[in-house]
Amino acid sequence: MTRNTFAAAMLAVALAACTTTPTAPPKLDLPPTVDNAPQLTRWWTAFGDPTLDKLVDEALANNLDVRAAMARVESARAQVTLSQADLFPTVDLSFDANRTRSTTRGTNPLPPGFSPYANDIRVGLQASYEVDLWNKFRTATRAAQNDLVASQYARETVRTVVAADTARFYFNLLAADAQLAVLEDTLKTRDESVALQTDRYQAGIIGEYDLGTAQAERASVAADVATSRRAVAEFESALAVLLGRSPREVFTPQLSRDVAASWEKSIPAIPSGIPSDILARRPDIRQSEAQLAAANMRIDVARADYFPSVSLTGLLGTEAGALRNLFSGGAFVWSIGAAIAQPIIGFKAIEANVQSKTAARNELIVNYTKTVQGAFHDAHDALSANETTRAALAAQTERKDRLAQVLELSDLRYRSGYSPYLEVLDAQRQLLQAQTLQIVAARNVRLAVVDLAKALGGGWDYANAVEPPGSVYGSAAPTR
Repeated sequence: MTRNTFAAAMLAVALAACTTTPTAPPKLDLPPTVDNAPQLTRWWTAFGDPTLDKLVDEALANNLDVRAAMARVESARAQVTLSQADLFPTVDLSFDANRTRSTTRGTNPLPPGFSPYANDIRVGLQASYEVDLWNKFRTATRAAQNDLVASQYARETVRTVVAADTARFYFNLLAADAQLAVLEDTLKTRDESVALQTDRYQAGIIGEYDLGTAQAERASVAADVATSRRAVAEFESALAVLLGRSPREVFTPQLSRDVAASWEKSIPAIPSGIPSDILARRPDIRQSEAQLAAANMRIDVARADYFPSVSLTGLLGTEAGALRNLFSGGAFVWSIGAAIAQPIIGFKAIEANVQSKTAARNELIVNYTKTVQGAFHDAHDALSANETTRAALAAQTERKDRLAQVLELSDLRYRSGYSPYLEVLDAQRQLLQAQTLQIVAARNVRLAVVDLAKALGGGWDYANAVEPPGSVYGSAAPTR
């Protein structure tokens, strides 16, 4: 190899060592956004319901998924500390003791008085350090820091989901309570109707058909009451699980609430449109960005194995033949050394490792794209539901009011002898259905607000909740 060829090869190695993989996420085609998006850090307080506020705070403090996510953050933090250890020398206190025996062979006997046994005792400090020529260890540390950031965003994702699920189960429970109250009132009305029809039957005014129909309607409502009570019990237990309560409290949940007061609270309105900073508001997107940045850095770590490594070693201590002489009459020993190792055989393994890290990065690019895609899908559906559910509630409320009037008229007509009892039963069925659908519509308006707040990244302080990555070698924050 000529001098010029060797210099060109060394220059190529140096340039390759300085090459770094970009950590920014890919550019995506995003829909139009707005700048007047509301602050949704504690969006549930907009409902003005102290019971809901208390339940969400309890869930965020005690939910088991949140506690597990916090433990994963601490694990990632420990991994950062572990990766930083490679940036500094290691120093060990060593103690070695050896005993050997010399033997005589043939014509070479030991001199008279010379013991065949010899002791060698050494104590000292041993230091070793691998020089980070190619920023391998620094990059690995920055990757670990981004993993820590990703775990913190994952924790905030869990908190966002827990807050939204708590509100969803709470509103479902209120709807079940309201439905149960309507059915119990309806059952009382059906009982009164059966009693009235029984009296009329015994008086010979009506026949068995009208009496049997009234009794069947009463049984149908009684079955619905039982089903509604089961729904209330299931929502109570599910909410107790979300709140992180004990197994005993999950089995026998005690959730105090004022159904009438909570159900009559005004429903907050969230302005339509997607906030311009939705990619910053959504913790799952931020988590995906941090994971992608870490994966790109690990490609550089794997690529650094192509290049030589330089190691420094040192020893400082004392040595003696007897333990009692180790610190008094022992010999002072020291050593210092350096070693350079350049891979010669095994480039295929290094190449395979680089390809593996690259493939993992490419998978995360796809996952990032899917996460952003899912975020805008959630926002689209939530914005649509936030508008349509309010229109549905208004229509269902009007229908319920009209059918209540129809029932009054049909009952009056029946008592006056102008229409059969079947007309009254039909009006009762329609009114009960309308009352049920009105409760469902009122619940759906509240759930639409919950889903919209969650879709827009509400439920966490996205400006301060996550520690920025950094170390003695600078910040490793993911970039856009």
